[in-house]
Amino acid sequence: MPRLIVAALLGALSLTACAQAPQPPAKQEAAAPAQPPTFKPGQGATPDERARSAVAQLNPRAQVDYVGAAPLPGFREVIAGGQLLYVSDDGRYLMQGAVIDLQQQEDVMQNSAALAQYRTKLIGTIPHGEKIVFAPPNAKYTVTVFTDIECGYCRKLHEEIAEINRQGIAVEYLAFPRMGLGSKDHKDMISVWCAPDRKRALTDAKAGKSIPSRDCKNPVTMEFDVGQRVGVSGTPAIFSAEGIQLGGYLPPAALRAKLDELAAKTAPAAAAGAAP
Repeated sequence: MPRLIVAALLGALSLTACAQAPQPPAKQEAAAPAQPPTFKPGQGATPDERARSAVAQLNPRAQVDYVGAAPLPGFREVIAGGQLLYVSDDGRYLMQGAVIDLQQQEDVMQNSAALAQYRTKLIGTIPHGEKIVFAPPNAKYTVTVFTDIECGYCRKLHEEIAEINRQGIAVEYLAFPRMGLGSKDHKDMISVWCAPDRKRALTDAKAGKSIPSRDCKNPVTMEFDVGQRVGVSGTPAIFSAEGIQLGGYLPPAALRAKLDELAAKTAPAAAAGAAP
């Protein structure tokens, strides 16, 4: 069991998105059974240093983008590889998943302000002109959607784009070829982003129509990289303007309801912050 737990954590901190094409298994040579790694408490003079050290022991390749105080006393909040982790101040214990505040009746990890800000900052590095945008006049909300042209739920979401717009929601698409860089999916998405009319090309591609092969200076690889860094593991992945992941596919009315609920939660906090 400990070996399985360690393997799961190593996978969670991987720098490779789960949505990429599966690789054929490597040939197994006869060898002695692998021994589980021996971990020592995180090293360092401060809780932040010990948290970084603990993550490095699990995966030396994992990039730690943020360390700060967690809502849970005795733990640091860590963002690594687009994943949110809690590491104890002594660097011995690591948690990933749900941490429920019973008083507030909410998952504090899911609603992490640090993770939301991290996502917003990363998504904000992509120029607006590199996105494919479907927006109504005077949109009330804007969402970012990491999308693929092959996945069924991405296609279903796009079939309902007109109704999403009627709900007052603008959709800003970013490319996330789930079969990985260099795949046919990746090349087809480059063709979409290089088309003279990107919106038409994306709509045609999602409808299964053939689109002309094109190549140009394009943002597809950059957007895929940003998607990995914010923790996208499948498509569609929908994020609010505040950096909250709203889910995968959602029907238009359900998406509007989630955005209304989020706005109702954030409004009191914003008003409190603006008060003298």
